[in-house]
Amino acid sequence: METVEEVLQTAGKAVGIPDLTLGGLLRVAAIVLAGWLVIRLLMRMVDRMLDRSKPVAAIKAYIHTGVNVILWILLALMLAGTLDVDVTSIIAMLSVAGLALSMALQNTLSNLAGGLVLLVTKPFTPGDYVEADGVSGTIAAVNMAYTIFNTPDNKEIFVPNSQLSATKIINYNRLGRRRMDLKFTASYDAPTARVRAAIEEALSATPGILEDPAPVVYVSEYQASSIEYLTRLWTESGDYWDVYYALNERVRESFACHGVEMTYDHLNVHIVEK
Repeated sequence: METVEEVLQTAGKAVGIPDLTLGGLLRVAAIVLAGWLVIRLLMRMVDRMLDRSKPVAAIKAYIHTGVNVILWILLALMLAGTLDVDVTSIIAMLSVAGLALSMALQNTLSNLAGGLVLLVTKPFTPGDYVEADGVSGTIAAVNMAYTIFNTPDNKEIFVPNSQLSATKIINYNRLGRRRMDLKFTASYDAPTARVRAAIEEALSATPGILEDPAPVVYVSEYQASSIEYLTRLWTESGDYWDVYYALNERVRESFACHGVEMTYDHLNVHIVEK
């Protein structure tokens, strides 16, 4: 009848470990137990560090999983060395496999890296109205690979994070309010005071315009057929477009009430008879 040592030798040869002994198994068990305890301790330390760092709160689960996998791989390599397995060949195989996988998943990994950058730096959050990489819309969600935009015409656009992390991003909500510059033209025959009064009346009748800073009206340019008036005002970010369209409509009505002609470019032709 075979002894325990003979059974272990036979099993070891079958799996490529010719010198498998009872003592070796006990060492492996001790290393596994000690490694498990060390990994638990290290993961608790990592979790405490992640809890203290607010910028990485959104990717805490990904970092936790990544560190945990790396620690268990290191423990597996230590066990292989204890059992006299050629660790160098294993590391070489892992390196080649990792290189092949990274080349095959180049775009995916690039998007993941871009997602990490966006989640850490936070140039926008869900609900912000953002313009980036030729796309404008409200941020619906920020995933690890894509950022989802909801456009004003009810389209859902998935933009790769690798593009967003490398482009210019305009966040219209971050500062809470926006400045609006509108230009209106009036005839040279209309007195400046009357035009300014008409625009100010439209401003006072339009809800959503902030009083501080107060809106102002300037004569900005003398054009070929009209005088241009620049109206500058501030609104809350969410009220911008409502104020924009409402004020344009009220200025037209106010000009009509005050007898101000809203002119357009025209050309006078004089025919001289000889």
